[in-house]
Amino acid sequence: MQSIWQDSLTIWWGDWLELRVRIYQVLSSGLVSPLIYILAFGFGLGSAMKGNNAFGGDYLSFILPGMVALSSMTIGFAGTTFSICGDRLYSKTFEEMLMVPIHPLAMHLGKMLAGVTRGLLTSVSIIAVAMIYTKNWHFLHPEFLLILILNCMVFAGLGVLVGLTVRSLESVGLYNNFLIVPMSFLGGTFFDPAQLPQPLQAIVYTLPLTHASVGMRSVINGGHAIWYGWVILLASAILLTLAGAYKFSHQQD
Repeated sequence: MQSIWQDSLTIWWGDWLELRVRIYQVLSSGLVSPLIYILAFGFGLGSAMKGNNAFGGDYLSFILPGMVALSSMTIGFAGTTFSICGDRLYSKTFEEMLMVPIHPLAMHLGKMLAGVTRGLLTSVSIIAVAMIYTKNWHFLHPEFLLILILNCMVFAGLGVLVGLTVRSLESVGLYNNFLIVPMSFLGGTFFDPAQLPQPLQAIVYTLPLTHASVGMRSVINGGHAIWYGWVILLASAILLTLAGAYKFSHQQD
């Protein structure tokens, strides 16, 4: 296991050397969508919901924890997917990594950690905006940050699988449209899933992003994430890791 971990860090370091060159570009591009959501939903729609007890009287404060989860999901998935696709389909350097005598699990973990790094970099920017607005230091609570890391692991792991599977960048758009976009709006970011009708509520609670958003919101409000939310996030990360290692071991490019 020590060798696998060291090899994982080696692969992560290679991606980090490439990432740090354009780190400001990653930070700025990752902030665009969350800031648009904050302006449109937080200030626009939120101004019409002032005094609504369902959202604690401040809709923007209600959605900010979910926006952290949403931005980490989007960047963790997209950054990982396009990074692997670029190596596989354009620069043609991916085959060299497959030839290196490294365990497939280490390959997956290294690429996943690079995706987690991308997700955390963008999330830090959203957290800074949220703390300035709310003056709530619970955004730095260890439980909040641990949920954030687990969420990044889940969607970076999903990004690894998609990056290894697709045959063109156009195919990435299909996964984004059928997985990421629906989850962005149904993952409990803009509403409380507990207020939904039971059949729809059951569907929404199967989404990992829902448990990340709800758990983060609970921590911000001084509580704790529900235990089965931890189970779903952790189980999703482990299953995706095993699937990614299997995919690496059978990858042919």
